[in-house]
Amino acid sequence: QVQLVESGGGLVQAGDSLRLSCAASGRAFSSYSMAWFRQAPGLEREFVAAITSIGGRTSYADSVKGRFTISRVNAKNTVYLQMNNLKAEDTAVYYCAANPTWDSTTRDPIDYKAWGQGTQVTVSS
Repeated sequence: QVQLVESGGGLVQAGDSLRLSCAASGRAFSSYSMAWFRQAPGLEREFVAAITSIGGRTSYADSVKGRFTISRVNAKNTVYLQMNNLKAEDTAVYYCAANPTWDSTTRDPIDYKAWGQGTQVTVSS
């Protein structure tokens, strides 16, 4: 089982960029597919982006496609979410999640077996 810690959140203005990081500890990070989810107040947790274990495939929610990029560096046990052209509706707590299926970009939270504590992203308009 991996343990996940997110960082990089903050308060920015609309149009700005942020890069979130998720550091993993534990065994075999490179065997996990990884994803980012987010949850805004009063709303359900929603899928943002996913990447397979060796980074060969990615998947994005329509709402972030073209603005966000997920990537990973297995040698650093880290997955990133580069967020550009941020909008007020991107405001949420962002969570990193790990899926033990190595070649998956599933959007279903139930498939992810480890979660970080979340990092707040606030975008002012």
